[in-house]
Formats: sequence, structure tokens, C-alpha cells
Amino acid sequence: MTMSTQREVDEAEIRRLIGKIVEGLQDKDLEGLRRLYATDIVSFDIEPPLQHVGVEAKLKNWAPVFAFFEQVRYEVRDLTLTVGDDLAFGHAFARLSGTLKNGTATSGMWVRVTYCLRKIEGTWLIAHDQVSVPLDIASGKGVVDLQP
Repeated sequence: MTMSTQREVDEAEIRRLIGKIVEGLQDKDLEGLRRLYATDIVSFDIEPPLQHVGVEAKLKNWAPVFAFFEQVRYEVRDLTLTVGDDLAFGHAFARLSGTLKNGTATSGMWVRVTYCLRKIEGTWLIAHDQVSVPLDIASGKGVVDLQP
């Protein structure tokens, strides 16, 4: 396989992996999500604390989503990837929305996501992710009403 062809194969595999995040959230499938992350993932997610270390901590951060939402919708937009032999990174916009357990529909908010991936024993896994919203410096609050 030529280098460019291998890169294309790897990029397609990573795009499928990100798609499986969407599926796992919409299906409320924590075990399916577990298979997408390296066991030693370090996640800088939107919720405290400053970092979540290890796959159990990452999954623990997703669990409240399933507790609050009756129906989960997750979108990833404008995913851009840079792929090497066994390391890759990418960035995108993502939005979590859906119907809460009390029946209220929410359109959620768009966030910025950065993914860092490692190819471990032939399988691409997310080794680091960071989710953020822009900061309004004057108020000290996150800006959550922006659209990509």
C-alpha cells in the first residue's frame, strides 16, 4: 500500500471512529463508547474538574448525559484531520441536544472539540480530547450561543 493510500485508509477509519461517538451517545451506549478511547485518555471536557484521566473518568463524564436526556442527539461538523503513521489530530464543532427526561426539547450549544489519536496495536483510539467554548473576558462567562 502506498503512503497516501494508507493515510486515506487511516483517515477514513478515524472518521468512522468519530461517527461511532455520535452513535454511542445517541444509543446511550457507554460500553460502545469505551471501545473508542485509549485506557489512559486525558480529557479536558466542558465540565469540571480541569481534567478527566482514564477511560473510566471519561465515561463517568458521559453518564449524566444519559441520566438527563430521554433522547440524545449529537452532531459533529467540519471535522478536519491530520494523520501520521501512528498519531493523528483533528478538530471539529460538536453539539449535544435532544429531549430531556421531563419532555423539554433543547437545541444545546455548539462547542469546539480537539481530538488526539494514537494507533495502538493497529486500532485508532482517542488518547486526548478537549472541549471548549469561547470566553467573554469582560464577564468571565462562556459564550454558548455561537453557531459554526
